[in-house]
Amino acid sequence: YLSEKDRNSLVSTLRGGHFHRTSLLLDNKMLVVYPQTKTYFSHWQDLSPGSAPVRKHGKTVMSGVAELHAFQLRVDPANFKILSHNLLVVLAIQFPSDFTPEVHVAMDKFLSAVALALSEKYR
Repeated sequence: YLSEKDRNSLVSTLRGGHFHRTSLLLDNKMLVVYPQTKTYFSHWQDLSPGSAPVRKHGKTVMSGVAELHAFQLRVDPANFKILSHNLLVVLAIQFPSDFTPEVHVAMDKFLSAVALALSEKYR
């Protein structure tokens, strides 16, 4: 999947702390641009961008609880692709000098592999 060059691009970008700083922006974008994702959060009192539940969930997702989303919550696998796309957009907007074409390609390959692996857990 990922070449040595791809891995190096990802590691150098993620070491800068970019991945965790995108959590709030990522969930905000998901809920605004793809309102169908709100159906998973009907129990939240406040779904507005920047609200406490949105911030908390963004941090949780970015901390790596993908297994929970696949096995217990049974999130529609199509949403993993939406999440991947939104993550690419947020990284490109927030870190334009670090999000080079090489990093974009490497991140896209990585996120596609993650989305595929999570989707296969539904079989």
